[in-house]
Amino acid sequence: MRTVLLGAPGSGKGTQGVVLSKKFNIPQISTGDLLRAAVKAGTELGKQAKSAMDAGALVSDDIVIGLIRERLSEEDALDGYILDGFPRNIAQAEALDSMLEQLGQPLQGVVLLDVPFEELMQRLTGRRTCKDCGAIYNIHLSPPKKEGQCDSCGGELFQRADDNEETIGNRLKVYEEQTAPLIGYYQRQHKLHAIPGTGDIDEITNAVGAVFDTI
Repeated sequence: MRTVLLGAPGSGKGTQGVVLSKKFNIPQISTGDLLRAAVKAGTELGKQAKSAMDAGALVSDDIVIGLIRERLSEEDALDGYILDGFPRNIAQAEALDSMLEQLGQPLQGVVLLDVPFEELMQRLTGRRTCKDCGAIYNIHLSPPKKEGQCDSCGGELFQRADDNEETIGNRLKVYEEQTAPLIGYYQRQHKLHAIPGTGDIDEITNAVGAVFDTI
């Protein structure tokens, strides 16, 4: 299964990617992880990425595509993979398609986790993280037993600076402007499978897994 997980910030892509990766024994490939690993390893692409990051610039699509190409050549990705966080716009999707065509490994399907805007705001603005153990809660959806205190270790819960309503509203606006057009792009290729990203996590996993089993 060669696939992309699409969805807005807060839609659960990361959570589902981890679970599905284990279930189907294929890697979840995050471009953020690839960039950090390449920079740490000091590879040629990592050096180019670090130069851009040190200059405060965005890492070019060419570098990211190069990193993905390298990652897909590794043995654990030969039976498939889940791309998480890439592509983010039409230009990146076209570059990805071109690269995969060269490899003879086109995407087999794209899964969209569809979550209403109001719930995305609840998920993201309600997030609280334990300062001590890193456990994550949501004051709206999965609150701690005692307000402001971690159930696991008793540590203090805090709201990340970028989890405020204004910042999150901006992130969702960028998604709508740049990433949402990918829905139509993959629909035209007859590769898009939309799954409601609300409700029980296991049920969502089973719904996505059912898509994986058929494509």
